[in-house]
Amino acid sequence: MRITIIIPVLDEAASIAETLAPLQSARATGHEIVVVDGGSSDRTREVAAPLADRVVEGPRGRAAQMNRGAELASGDVYWFLHADTRAPEGAADAIVDACSGGRRAWGFFRVRLDAPGPAFRIIGTAMTWRSRMTGIATGDQGLFASRRLFDSVGGFPAVPLMEDVALSQSLRQRQVPVRLPEQLSTSARRWQQHGTWRTVLLMWRLRLAYFLGADPARLHERYYGTQP
Repeated sequence: MRITIIIPVLDEAASIAETLAPLQSARATGHEIVVVDGGSSDRTREVAAPLADRVVEGPRGRAAQMNRGAELASGDVYWFLHADTRAPEGAADAIVDACSGGRRAWGFFRVRLDAPGPAFRIIGTAMTWRSRMTGIATGDQGLFASRRLFDSVGGFPAVPLMEDVALSQSLRQRQVPVRLPEQLSTSARRWQQHGTWRTVLLMWRLRLAYFLGADPARLHERYYGTQP
């Protein structure tokens, strides 16, 4: 079983090498890495090139970039990682074990934030438990799916925000996810820049609004402060 690791990027020259470095052991055993750039103005593509099998350009937006990576992938399983998320050694092996023999076709990992302090530990734990209770994963949790299952639901929907939630909902209708015990580390920079609990409350409000039928474009504007 071969995994294609798909990473959407935009102006991540300062950190993309840290994301790709732990994945080199998986690459050495036959898995592939596809980095999809949404039009970076820095050296993201140049930094990523030696550490990936393919670095390609795609339309800006995580959903569109990840779908572009899936179009070019040769793996049996797609593993979607954010550019600021670090995977531990053995994470690819855990996916292979979970998906071998057709037992499960999609799932995600536990997550923690990479900043010290009890508040960030609580947030990471809450994210993990929320996903365990609901079967809905966020992009920080390294969502993965078999090629066949991903294609059967049409990939990521063309929305500017909540694309990971929407895909999880579609996949969950087909099969219960596997929740892997390995832990990914994701950047706490947004919480640090905009205020820890202020950001938590904003994310809760946006998620609730999405489930109540709000336009994802409006939610994107509220989250990022700009129109998609």
